[in-house]
Amino acid sequence: MKVYAVIDIETTGGSARHERITEIAVYIHDGSRVIDEYSTLINPERNIPYFITSMTGITNEMVEDAPKFYEVAKKIVEITEGKVFVAHNAMFDYSFIRQEFGMLGYNFKRPLLDTVSLSRKLLPGHRSYSLGNLCKDLDIEINGRHRASGDAMATVRLLELLLEKDRALKSGSLIKNRKTAKLHPSLDTARLAEMPEEPGIYYFYDEKGEVIYVGKSRNLSQRINTHLSNNTSGRAMEMRSKIADISWERTGSELIALLLESAEIKSRKPLYNRAQRRTGFRWGIYSYTDNNNYIRFEYRNVKDDEVPLSLFSSRDKARAKLEQIISEFCLCQKLSGTYDTDGPCFHRQVSLCRGACCGEENPKSYNERALMALDEFIFRERNFFIIDRGRDSYERSVVKIVNGKYEGFGYFCVDDIGFGLAAVHECIKKAADNRDIQVIIKSYLKNHRVERIIDF
Repeated sequence: MKVYAVIDIETTGGSARHERITEIAVYIHDGSRVIDEYSTLINPERNIPYFITSMTGITNEMVEDAPKFYEVAKKIVEITEGKVFVAHNAMFDYSFIRQEFGMLGYNFKRPLLDTVSLSRKLLPGHRSYSLGNLCKDLDIEINGRHRASGDAMATVRLLELLLEKDRALKSGSLIKNRKTAKLHPSLDTARLAEMPEEPGIYYFYDEKGEVIYVGKSRNLSQRINTHLSNNTSGRAMEMRSKIADISWERTGSELIALLLESAEIKSRKPLYNRAQRRTGFRWGIYSYTDNNNYIRFEYRNVKDDEVPLSLFSSRDKARAKLEQIISEFCLCQKLSGTYDTDGPCFHRQVSLCRGACCGEENPKSYNERALMALDEFIFRERNFFIIDRGRDSYERSVVKIVNGKYEGFGYFCVDDIGFGLAAVHECIKKAADNRDIQVIIKSYLKNHRVERIIDF
């Protein structure tokens, strides 16, 4: 028999990473009635913003003498042990509680049941599935809206209604474990508890031991469990039914996970990675030196074995980047591939080009600006390491770039860096450079912070 821990929290804001819990309520339900309960204000050890106070009514004065989270952590562990974690929009409450425990060095994990998604399935047709609107539609009274006890008790009443509806429909939505239903009989579901909540790549195998899917995630446990409960498409359910085994590899760094995923998909060509992994970056900018010693640019479709200076999802975007460079560095349209003519380019005719297209500017003078333009592409002839998180606190990951090309990745001990870069060079596992790898690295550096970049 399943026992449910119905939970609601109030917080100082919406981000589990940056905000803290101010109140928690837990009602233990055995499927028929509430059999235990616990609630308390919590001192968040920070200021409660005015707009939060105006919504919840919880003030800084109210929590000043309340216990801090570490003081109630043991009680929360004990009262929820062996229970299904139930909440309305469960990932919100769950992520905050996990974050609080994470700061204490404890890995809090419970099976989840979200009354939002279950209400959508068992009670279709409502315009809104927020707790307030849904309870209003269902005549469930909330005594203390936006307070943990009031909202948690309303969720209890909603759960009871869903249990009743589930029994009437005989759907088994709440009785069965939705994450393990319709899985391959050979899959050892007990191993799912071993999955780390860390960045890495994962492999799905069929009953013959063939890899049918490779993926990456910042949270391996969460992503794999999502696959195993995915009912969003026929293809997703088909793949799920064929997963007879799972393996994973921690990477520490999300960038390493992206690079490994790309390489493994190209090497193994898994059945369920086909098509979906084709990149949309099909246009590139290239440079070369012509017979007259002018550095020239061009943009064109990319071939799979080529690594351009930069990649773009459309012809227009590639051309727009070139036109920007032409304007910024006073380059020639003809020598930059945007004006096809046997004579001078249009810019020369209006005195915006200095005449390289018709021999009026010598290569040395022109190439000084062309080299500056090439520096716009951050990988050009540059040697550097990208240093990021490792798999443990004493370790760091590293990606090596030589002359703008990807050389490979590795891991080194932080203590070794004090002796110079020899250990960093030696730990690199060689890997092939290609168009997709260039897209991954350039995009990651543009959109994420890494620990360090070291030129060598």
